[in-house]
Amino acid sequence: MGFTEIFVATHDAALKRAAVLDAGGSPSGPALRIPGVSDFEIEQLGDLAGAAVHAGGEGYELAMVDVSSDSLLGVPPAMVRALADLLSYETEGEGNVLDDVAEKWAAQDDMPFGAADARNYVQQLAELAGGIDDTERTGLYVWSS
Repeated sequence: MGFTEIFVATHDAALKRAAVLDAGGSPSGPALRIPGVSDFEIEQLGDLAGAAVHAGGEGYELAMVDVSSDSLLGVPPAMVRALADLLSYETEGEGNVLDDVAEKWAAQDDMPFGAADARNYVQQLAELAGGIDDTERTGLYVWSS
C-alpha cells in the first residue's frame, strides 16, 4: 500500500526530497506521512477545507512542480490558505470547523482511516500550511507513491 508525504520546502529542496522518496529512501526533516491515500484524497481535503472556511471552490487542484518528478505536486496558494485557516476559523455554532472537515474527509469513499486519525492528519496538515513563509520562498508539497 502506498503513502503520501506532505512537507514544506523551497522548490529546490522539494525536488531533492522527491528524488530521495522516488528512490525508496526516507529523507529527514519534518513531514506528514499519510498511508493509504493519494494526491486525489489530498485534493478532496482541500475542497472540504475551502468550503468550510468559505473560500470558494476554485484553485484546489494540485499541480505538477517539475518535469523531473511525476510524483511531486505543489499545493496551490488558495488551498494552503484554506488549510491554514482551519486552525483559527470561527464558526457561529458550537462546532469546530477542523473537526467537521476531518469527519467529512474520513467519510469519503475508500478512506483507510476513521475520523480520529483524520483529525490528527488534518490538524498536522493545517499546521504545516500555517508555516508557509513567502519571504523564505517556501511552499507546501505533496509527494505520492
